[in-house]
This record gives sequence, C-alpha cells and structure tokens, in this order.
Amino acid sequence: MKTTLLASAAAVALCTAAQAEQLTVFGPWLGPDQENVEAVLSVFAEQSGHDVRYVGSDSFEQQIMIDAEAGSAPNIAVFPQPGLAADMAARGFLTPLPEGTADWVRENYAAGQSWVDLGTYAGADGTDNLYGFFYKVDLKSLVWYSPENFEDAGYEVPTTMEELKALTDQIVADGGTPWCIGLGSGGATGWPATDWVEDLMLRTQTPDVYDAWVKNEIPFDDPRVVAAIEEFGYFARNDAYVAGGAGAVATTDFRDSPKGLFSSPPQCYMHRQASFIPAFFPEGTVVGEDADFFYFPSYAGMDLGNPVLGAGTLWAITSPNQAANDLIAFLETPEAHEIWMARKGFLTPLKSVNPEAFGDPTLEKMNEILLNATTFRFDGSDLMPGAVGAGSFWTGMVDYAGGKPAAEVAAEIQASWDAIK
Repeated sequence: MKTTLLASAAAVALCTAAQAEQLTVFGPWLGPDQENVEAVLSVFAEQSGHDVRYVGSDSFEQQIMIDAEAGSAPNIAVFPQPGLAADMAARGFLTPLPEGTADWVRENYAAGQSWVDLGTYAGADGTDNLYGFFYKVDLKSLVWYSPENFEDAGYEVPTTMEELKALTDQIVADGGTPWCIGLGSGGATGWPATDWVEDLMLRTQTPDVYDAWVKNEIPFDDPRVVAAIEEFGYFARNDAYVAGGAGAVATTDFRDSPKGLFSSPPQCYMHRQASFIPAFFPEGTVVGEDADFFYFPSYAGMDLGNPVLGAGTLWAITSPNQAANDLIAFLETPEAHEIWMARKGFLTPLKSVNPEAFGDPTLEKMNEILLNATTFRFDGSDLMPGAVGAGSFWTGMVDYAGGKPAAEVAAEIQASWDAIK
C-alpha cells in the first residue's frame, strides 16, 4: 500500500506545488454511490490541496447539456453513456484529455485499445481526440448457475461456446431444462434479448463489425447481424432448451426468470444476465455458495479472443483547469481504484490494482473476467438512437422470440432507423 500512496502522491505532485483550485465534478450518482465517489475525491483533495466538490443528479443527461449551453458546465462531468459525451465533444463542449492519456490507457488497461476507442470522439473541428477516461465499469457477459445443481448432475462449467452448447444438449438428454430466459420488463420489455444479441455479435464478428453495426454503418439486416439474432434463437426458440418453452420467453419477467435456478427440482440450470441480477434472487441467496457465475464463453473455433460486453462511466473535462488535469492523473493511480474496490459496486480494467483490495469476493471474480478480456464493448443498444436501441430493437426481439423470422425483424428495425435519419 505504501508504494501505491507514493505513486498517487507523485501523480498529483504538480498541483501540490501550484495554487489550489476549486474543482467541480458532476455525475449521475446519488445515495451510496455518491458516498463512494466522494470517498475517492476526498483522498484526491487531501493529497492535491484542491477544493473538490461533487454534485449528483438523477437527471444528469439533461442537466449537463443545459449547463454546457449556458456556459456554466462543471470542470469534470461523469457520463453514464459514451453517446452523449460524443455529442458534446462534437459541439465543442469537451476538452481533450491531457497529452499521453491515450497511451497510458492502452498500456495499463486490459483490452486497452477498446477503452481508447470508446473514449475517442470527433471534436467541433472534426479531429478525433481522447475525451473520455473510463473509471467504474459494469459487466454483462455472465452466466449464472447453482453450483449444487451442477455438482448433483455432474456438470462442469464450460469454457468455450462449443462446450456451452454441448452442455445445453446434455442437460436436455438428462431430462432437464438448460435455460431460464425472460424478456418481460414493463415498458422496456425486450431489452434482455438485446444483450444476448450484442454478446453474440462480439462472439461471431470482429469488433469493427460490431462498431459499424452500432453506428448503422452496416444495416441492421446485414447477414452478420441476422446470424447473431439467430444464435440467440438457438437458445431461446427451442422448447426443450427454455423453462416454460419458447413461448414463455417474451412473457416471463426478467426479474422472475432466474428463480428457476433455485427451485427443487431446478426448472433450469443456467441464466445469462448482467452482474446486477442477484438483486432478484430469492431472499437469503448467497452468491459464491447458493449461486455462482461464469464468463459467457467465446467460440474456440472463431479466434476472436475473449470479448466482454458491459457498460461504465467515463470522466470528461467540461471546463478545463489544472485541477481537472490533476484529477485525471489521480484516476490513473491504483489507489484511486482500490478506494472504491474496497467498498461496493466497482469493477476496473486497470491491470496494476491489487485484487485483494476488493471488499467482496464476487466482485473480485467478476473483475478477473474483465481483466482477461481481449475486447470490451459498450452495450450496443445504449449507443443507438433511442427510437432504435430503446424502441424497435426491444420490440423486434419480442417479435423474434414469438416466432417472426430474424431477417424480417432486422429489416423492420432498419426501417425504423432509416425513418429518423
């Protein structure tokens, strides 16, 4: 820990010798997460001498644009989605990160080039620069299961997609049902299937194809996208593979869906969902004992490495001063990550952190998946226009789960995208 403290002290040495400045940080966190980020910022303030003030809002996306247009933006804004940051960069509301930051990210983050790509946007003059520094990441590429059920049945955790499909068939042969899948989510019904498709795009295509799809540089009904939708159908449209049969997928609420893992006998053996899903497990379920997870695996035969789908927050300079640069430098230190790691709800791609700093062994295991990633990509639907990513993509996947052909669904989604261009 001593070397970490020395490193962070060195990172902010420049500002300790300079006159202290006021630094305002505006982000999406309230409640416990606000306490967590303030714990990080208080250490930075103590070491740097800057007067650091954090403000959180549940309407961050609207307020940051209002503040920027009024000329009253904070020094640092913490964006939950890259799309809004890219829009603000294009309008001249963001300042490029300090020179050398992109090289640092490439060298020090797992799948470093992915994080540079996700934070690089065109400015008002059309020139690409790194504007976003990712700090605090969420993980989606997970499959949940009951270790006791696996042990009782003699099943082993699969490490490739080929093994996962073989296990799916083995469970059916043994008289069980492999998967619980539910797309229901009130007005947002369908979104869980978009995560499936995004994960499968990353496992069947190179990252540049994924990026082109998200930007609609290739159409939604491109054969490569249709194939990824059909890969989801391999699991979700087979009556033998899904609890309740394929017809139940679209109507089962995603919050109820994983409960089949814990019934006796089990209604299913696996559930693909992001890191937040234990909040909907039966009361008293202990992750690591009653439930566990493994990486949603890649295809051994595809040679596409270990892609990870997720989300996260990026920190950008919206009103430049030296204190803002100093904070970015502080976020490059292991200490800045380990402070939040010791608390709750934090994952990081920084390779130099001490994994023992995690206060939760579940997070430590998730972070290992993140550090083993060769590619990281942001939730694609969140990067698409709202009418598509939070509209026709959702409803289209419900239609697909209900039996409509993938090519027809994809063509309808593309038509909705064309209609807003």
